[in-house]
Amino acid sequence: MSQFFYIHPENPQQRLIKQAVHIIKQGGVVIYPTDSGYALGCHIGDKAALERILQIRQMSTEHHFTLMCRDFSELSVYAKVENSAFRLIKNHTPGAYTFILKGTKEVPKRLLNEKKKTVGLRIPQNKIALALLEELGEPLMSSSLVLPGNDFAESDPEEMRDQLERQVDLIIHGGVIAENHTTVIDLSEDSPVLIRQGAGDSRAFI
Repeated sequence: MSQFFYIHPENPQQRLIKQAVHIIKQGGVVIYPTDSGYALGCHIGDKAALERILQIRQMSTEHHFTLMCRDFSELSVYAKVENSAFRLIKNHTPGAYTFILKGTKEVPKRLLNEKKKTVGLRIPQNKIALALLEELGEPLMSSSLVLPGNDFAESDPEEMRDQLERQVDLIIHGGVIAENHTTVIDLSEDSPVLIRQGAGDSRAFI
């Protein structure tokens, strides 16, 4: 049975944030709010937690996780940011974007695209997500909570509780969040490539 925290979306309670991060560090799988619906998150190096997330989403081991970062400086530890991409990322973060970049040696191999050695990274605007990342002190390995048969991430924590309370360790209720995808931009090569149009404005990248 999972724990269920009501965390204020504008002023996250630090006591609950600390408890949530403790659960993550102990190998827990958590459901937490982002700019584009709710996501599943776990500790960056935890293979068992990663496998639990794949099981919940019924995805193959080839599924690409995203590293949720607290700021640009943390993102640049885990990704190689060329000069051409530097300003684009700086001007569009935090926000509803996922950037595909070449990973550094800090990224666990299982998270890298096998052929391109790339990884997806995000810097969220959601205050609960940012508080978790600040307390954690490193990126959160993350995957949008899109359940089998659905097209969008889950938005209502009460419904998630009914469906998933026996499969995760913590559900954070940070309000009902409108369902939307992030805009995915591949910045791993010389020219930006729009992979998916979502909530983020893509005009500056095309």
